[in-house]
Amino acid sequence: MIEDLYRSRTARSAALYAEACRVFPAGLTHDSRATSPYPIYVARAAGARKWDVDGNEYVDYFGGHGALLFGHGHAPVVEAVQRQVTLGTHWGAAHELELRWGELVQRLVPSAERVRFTGSGTEATQLAMRLARAYTGKSKIVRFVGHFHGWHDQVAGGAMSHFDGSVPAGIPAALVGETLLLSADRAEPVLETLHSRTDVAAVIVEPSGASWGQVPLAPGFLAALREATRSRGVVLIFDEVITGFRWSRGGAQARIGVIPDVTVLAKILAGGLPGGAVAGAKDILDQLDPVAAKTAGREKIGHQGTFNANPLCAAAGAATLSLLETDDACARAEATAQELRSGMRRVLVEEGVPWGIFGEASVFVIFPNPGGLAIDPASFDPLRLGFKGLKGARNPQLNNRVRLALLAHGVDIAGGPGGFVSAAHGAHEVADTLDAWRRALRALKTEPALMK
Repeated sequence: MIEDLYRSRTARSAALYAEACRVFPAGLTHDSRATSPYPIYVARAAGARKWDVDGNEYVDYFGGHGALLFGHGHAPVVEAVQRQVTLGTHWGAAHELELRWGELVQRLVPSAERVRFTGSGTEATQLAMRLARAYTGKSKIVRFVGHFHGWHDQVAGGAMSHFDGSVPAGIPAALVGETLLLSADRAEPVLETLHSRTDVAAVIVEPSGASWGQVPLAPGFLAALREATRSRGVVLIFDEVITGFRWSRGGAQARIGVIPDVTVLAKILAGGLPGGAVAGAKDILDQLDPVAAKTAGREKIGHQGTFNANPLCAAAGAATLSLLETDDACARAEATAQELRSGMRRVLVEEGVPWGIFGEASVFVIFPNPGGLAIDPASFDPLRLGFKGLKGARNPQLNNRVRLALLAHGVDIAGGPGGFVSAAHGAHEVADTLDAWRRALRALKTEPALMK
């Protein structure tokens, strides 16, 4: 029933996907866009909504993978990009826009004594780890199961698969051995590791918990981590690719009051265009400065990147962060997300579906209860399940059906399943979403094999 409805609405997307399968592996250019039987193909977007090539309208919670705090096509950002594209997209030179963009990061992010732009969040985590290793003279990096830091070799294992610490295909085992993969369900394992070892250069963590909060951290976890890393001379890296400028203007660190040594940024940073950054303590970042490095008796750390702070991305990023500095966009998006989460829980209760809805700031996460646990949606607490019960119990087929059911009723979410709420979402979007949520659940009830 769900798939029949979806197919009846998306014939042009199906045709484009058939063509794409002759060009791209699996017909895709990003793993997270995988949808069975095929993804939608979008033609345009505005505000909190987008339209596919078949003319269907969707309330959009994919949100540019979380990059669009102000929604699609926000006028000041569009104007900044249009103005810049006529002046040049890549001068191969320093320019004033990169300076203004970096100054905004400094003013907004508490840890940002120095800033270095990169082409993406993945590149930023690579650079952050290199800086930490050089600064401490140590090699090991502590990571947490299910925490996502990009797709490069040093962080791929244990993020989306290989949660047991085994070696993913194509990645050298020796490189995997340079990271220590720990559970984040409790603080004690990492604290014990830090106190018992002398070879740890850094700890890198998503301050939201794994995958933008799909597995939340226990209260006090980050504060304990900050104290332990400081006492042991270990660099603490916050991966704020998602939480940066979303959890608050200053990210999760400003919201929680725990300041890392180094922060990794992307997504909202560049206003919907490509871009990342490493921000942090002067002594650590200044290893990129040949004069400062020589003065400190250190080797200069090399870092290139053809599109680092290119003018077009800098224009979008500076426009976005300038708005964020004086606008209450984070608070508006969070208020809408709270209303949405509350409404989705209410629908679960009314429809008798034992699932969970949770999330922090302006995100929501759907827990579709793949194990058929006895859950009261009105009081569901994800912390009781931990990683194994939440992300570790993930059922890709069920998650796909949830997303497909919502797409068939005019709502697009991320594959978590869950989504990102923007400042452009409002009461109308919430009402449409809750109606679609109810209809999607009723459709899913016709598939009892999935609805335990």
